[in-house]
Amino acid sequence: MVLNWIWIAFFLIAFAVAVIQLCMGNAQVFGDIMDSMFAAAKNGFEISLGLTGVLSLWLGIMKIGERGGVVNGFARMLSPVFCRLFPSLPKNDPAYGHIFMNIAANMLGLDNAATPMGLKAMQRMQELNDRKDVASDPMIMFLVLNTSGLTLIPVSVLVYRAQMGAAQPADVFIPILLATFFSTMVGLLATCLMQKIRFDKVLVLFLGGLSAVVALIIWGFSRLPDVKIGPVSTSAANIILMLVIVGFLISGIIARINVYEAFVEGAKDGFKTAVSIIPYLIAILVGIAAFRASGAMDALCDGIGWLARGCGLDDGFVGALPTALMKPLSGGGARGLMIDAMTTYGADSFAGRLACVFQGSTDTTFYILAVYFGSVNIRNTRYAVGCGLLADLAGILAAIFMAYLFFG
Repeated sequence: MVLNWIWIAFFLIAFAVAVIQLCMGNAQVFGDIMDSMFAAAKNGFEISLGLTGVLSLWLGIMKIGERGGVVNGFARMLSPVFCRLFPSLPKNDPAYGHIFMNIAANMLGLDNAATPMGLKAMQRMQELNDRKDVASDPMIMFLVLNTSGLTLIPVSVLVYRAQMGAAQPADVFIPILLATFFSTMVGLLATCLMQKIRFDKVLVLFLGGLSAVVALIIWGFSRLPDVKIGPVSTSAANIILMLVIVGFLISGIIARINVYEAFVEGAKDGFKTAVSIIPYLIAILVGIAAFRASGAMDALCDGIGWLARGCGLDDGFVGALPTALMKPLSGGGARGLMIDAMTTYGADSFAGRLACVFQGSTDTTFYILAVYFGSVNIRNTRYAVGCGLLADLAGILAAIFMAYLFFG
């Protein structure tokens, strides 16, 4: 229901702001809104079709992993921790393996691999869901972990900074890691609170160990020359991805299954899944397009800047704020605003760097909700949107703090 009212609000706010602009002499505003909505609908369709090939590839690979026993192996290995974060899932369920693969791919910045694995996890959790149109607790926990955007290797951000002429493209690497870590922790804790999950010794040790791993990675990359961080990150991600594929193939050979047929069987699901998410994705993208084209996004940023100045705070972050506000709505839109901030203020300016930290610290909450819940026809998302947006807010505040700490 929350997503329903947010979607309605996009259009009502866009209409109200457009009427104000019309009264102020902007006769083109409604034309801009309609053009943007039509373009967003076309874009949503093209995105869905573009996912078909990637989904087919990775769902085929995942099917090999299932039959080869790799997915179940991950499920057993992670059972002590995931049984506590996902208490209503059966012990050693295959869903744990899919969840782990998805989160690992996200942490490595492998979006194309993460989405199919996440969809596979959602499909399995839907099979266990008693109320097929209502999001279950495990689904919400999984979605919030995705929307919080924990990424250890923000390769794309570093590449864009290099293309925009930054003197040290990797100078945002550590601030992004810290900001996205806080975003994930807040999202996780909020969801645990809503689901009344108790923190015992196992969970505390796991979260403490994860924090130590993040700290170790930050320390390791901080010792590399800036010019090597981007190439090392990219190479590491690609090597790990290829190791996953080869490992799954070897598991199929050892299990003596027909690897080719298993791949084809899994790949067939790719087309079905891509088609099923089209209406959900178009719905959310059209609402976002109307909100942005009406000028509501610009008005919101201007209002926040005015409020900051009124409180005696520095408003240097406002130039990068459109990226932060757009990121939960559209990854492509946020990417464009990040590039616009670097173009307008300079890649090495405070606003340019902060826009990059915003881009890397959270994920596209509404896009993820539309794709993942849409793939299993979930209509009642319960508190998933609220926890996801809370994680986004934590990521935004952490990003601003880190930017002032490192670049202020």
